Amino acid sequence: MTDVRSPLSYPATAREEIVETLHGREVADPYRWLEDASAPSTEAWSAAQDELARTWLSSLPGREPVTGRLRSLLAAGAVGAPLWRAGRAFFTRREPGQEFGVLHVREADGTERVLLDVTELDPSGLTTLDSWVPNLEGDRLAYQVSMGGDEESLLHVMDVATGELVEGPIDRCRYSTISWLPGGQEYFYVRRLSPELVPEGEEQFHRRVWRHRVGTDPEQDVLVHGTGLDHTFYYGTHVSRDGRWLIIEGSMGTARRDSVWIADLSEGDEVPDLRQIVDTTDGYRVGAWVERDGRMYVMTTKDAPRWRLCVADPSAPEPENWTELIAEDPDSVLEAVRYFDGEAPRLIVLRTRHAVSELTLHDPATGARTADVALPGTGQVTALTTVDSATERHRDRLWIGWTDFATPPCVHAYDRSTGAVELDTSAPGAVELPEVHTRQVTYRSADGTEVRMFVLAPVAEPDRPRPVFLTGYGGFSLSREPGYMPSALTWVAAGGVWALPALRGGGEEGEEWHVDGMRERKQHTFDDFHAAAEHLIDQGWTTSDQLAISGGSNGGLLVGAALTQRPELYRAVVCSAPLLDMVRYERFLLGRTWNDEYGTADDPEELGWLLSYSPYHNVTEHTAYPSVLFTVFESDSRVDPNHARKMCAELQHATSSDPDKRPILIRRETEVGHAARSVSRTVGLTTDQLTFLAEATGLALD
Repeated sequence: MTDVRSPLSYPATAREEIVETLHGREVADPYRWLEDASAPSTEAWSAAQDELARTWLSSLPGREPVTGRLRSLLAAGAVGAPLWRAGRAFFTRREPGQEFGVLHVREADGTERVLLDVTELDPSGLTTLDSWVPNLEGDRLAYQVSMGGDEESLLHVMDVATGELVEGPIDRCRYSTISWLPGGQEYFYVRRLSPELVPEGEEQFHRRVWRHRVGTDPEQDVLVHGTGLDHTFYYGTHVSRDGRWLIIEGSMGTARRDSVWIADLSEGDEVPDLRQIVDTTDGYRVGAWVERDGRMYVMTTKDAPRWRLCVADPSAPEPENWTELIAEDPDSVLEAVRYFDGEAPRLIVLRTRHAVSELTLHDPATGARTADVALPGTGQVTALTTVDSATERHRDRLWIGWTDFATPPCVHAYDRSTGAVELDTSAPGAVELPEVHTRQVTYRSADGTEVRMFVLAPVAEPDRPRPVFLTGYGGFSLSREPGYMPSALTWVAAGGVWALPALRGGGEEGEEWHVDGMRERKQHTFDDFHAAAEHLIDQGWTTSDQLAISGGSNGGLLVGAALTQRPELYRAVVCSAPLLDMVRYERFLLGRTWNDEYGTADDPEELGWLLSYSPYHNVTEHTAYPSVLFTVFESDSRVDPNHARKMCAELQHATSSDPDKRPILIRRETEVGHAARSVSRTVGLTTDQLTFLAEATGLALD
């Protein structure tokens, strides 16, 4: 690398002698003062780090080519599968040059129009569309938007015909489902209690299920459920299409154990009489709904860690009355079931086999498989939709949202009369893709467990060691599946290799796979990641000096643990919106909702688990750490940026690496949060991340 940068010097950072004794263990926290973002000392430190990071990142080679290729790949745009209501089709589409997807409606006569474009609501690009759902009649649309990345989800209702606002905003609706009653006059939804009604520090919790009549004051809504339950409960609601049955699902935080309640709305009570079906203490997952055939369908991990499908009479909904319809498959994970109406109704069953989607049709009476649906390749089904009973057209058609590593989000259609699957709607923009070879390989982790990994490369077989971009997640039973990734394609286009292992803690192989990478077994996740790196080296794809790793959120914890456990194995790290102080993570934002996944420092044994890998507490002085770039977002309402601030300070203090060769930097953004962002902001962030890793690993981007 040739440049004229001045030698890099880290800002002076006060190191305090803070040591607490927790359950007999001494725990140091020298940078606790950086937890307070608004303190003048923290603001001064952050400003100095901003200048340092911006100076370094802006001088990196290859920025213009990377930005250009990212913009080109993102210019493909995206299109979503249509959601049908009474002859109208609602769908999202992002055209080339648009910052966000735009919600459209297609009328029965085929005419299309824009229904909701957040850039018209807010030209600054700081408003995002969180969710939307039309009523059964298709004449009203409930939608939720957030500003500045706060994910607060302000709820509105729109008149579909005129585009006029019917009501809203209703605040405190973060993570709320909207379940319309027939007629479009009422819906059930989830809203937090007003802040003055809850203890200080618990304003992001205390959700309740409410019944709301459109156009009335939400403060007069009917309280349906949630009083007396744990304050961390999240809820989801479902109303059957005939309006008779209400089902509420709930879980404490992110715990993978559910409670389920059902009520018969035909009894006419304004506050429905809820009957509990499952309690969180039963210890399994449940997803339940009443389908158009009048039966209650239940997807569950009860006696089936890879999920199975049962049915029951909603009047007798308890587990002892469930009848298994589709059994657990020992080698795939049941992901979703949809009802396919018609003269011969079918169930559409989506499974993933080692994170790759498969689709079959089944007889709803017997559960027997009646057909396989041939998907376009090794990829991911993102949506499954059919027409509703009030739509006369396309009764035999199934729309399939689709993507893979080299295909922008598009829609395919399955015709039940012919069995054919054809492209229905492609992403709207033309895109020139690099040559990319995709494979899924198997390797063994430290304890002998087989782990699968996707590898994207410009060549079919290893020909020489190349810079590798290794990423992963491994937590909360979330699965990383094939999907269009401009950052990966940009890396491969420059001659690098991109890799994604299915780490324990994720959901790629079912609930047992998740459990084997959480709590006291969390080290398995990190072992799987180290083994992935070693496999790529052993196979000749790369060397340690060419190996970059990246992860965000729980994936930020992953790479934070990786760089502290095996600093010699990795050359460069991007650690985004990370969890890093695992002793105090529960004290900030949504942290307390994750203690079922990680454990709590309030318990002596669990504190031991956390301290064994907590990145912030496992930094050791005089260690040659790799290059590290932390990326954080000041409006993040899930993971507090103080994790990255403290870890950055600790690494800058401890590393013995030459800062001009292996810098430790932190990049901040304001007015953006943990999740959705505009295309321009995506390009800016990804450019900084890729050029940072490329410079460290020797990948020529220009």
